[in-house]
Amino acid sequence: MKFGNFATVGLASALIAGAASADVTVDVIDFSALGGEITEIFAPGTLSGTLTGVGVDVVLTNSENFTWANDFMIFVPDDDDFFLLQAGGGTDLGAEQTISWSNGGAAEDGTTCIDAQDLANPLDLSLLSVYIGNGYLPGGNGTWNGTFTLFGVNLVPAPGALALLGMAGLAGRRRRG
Repeated sequence: MKFGNFATVGLASALIAGAASADVTVDVIDFSALGGEITEIFAPGTLSGTLTGVGVDVVLTNSENFTWANDFMIFVPDDDDFFLLQAGGGTDLGAEQTISWSNGGAAEDGTTCIDAQDLANPLDLSLLSVYIGNGYLPGGNGTWNGTFTLFGVNLVPAPGALALLGMAGLAGRRRRG
């Protein structure tokens, strides 16, 4: 399993969506990964809450060596390299929970994969990482565009953001006084 870098995954939209609800939706823009390559999207401590389900709404825009739209994978390992969740991907990586997307089983550019499923065993994500990647080994490069959603979790505000909110509150209070 390769850990790689991603082209663009829009976390700004996740910040906005995550602040207002108990779900985090992330834009996926020209995300490319070779078969088995994964990229960390959320580090431990970035999310709070219990992951109750996952959703995907992506389109495959480039496929090589039999990578399908439903090979887009959401992946959660624990800190001991034990795999807790694999959602998507044509290769079973032996995760405790495995979810297969219900559609997207084609390699043609323009193939969509749209699905949402509940987890049989919800996961506390407060100390776990979340990755996305190409879950078909030894597949070639795949490129996806769209969104994925983590249900039941929120983004943890960065300490700097909290400090700015506190300062804004103090400044607003001072003007009224």
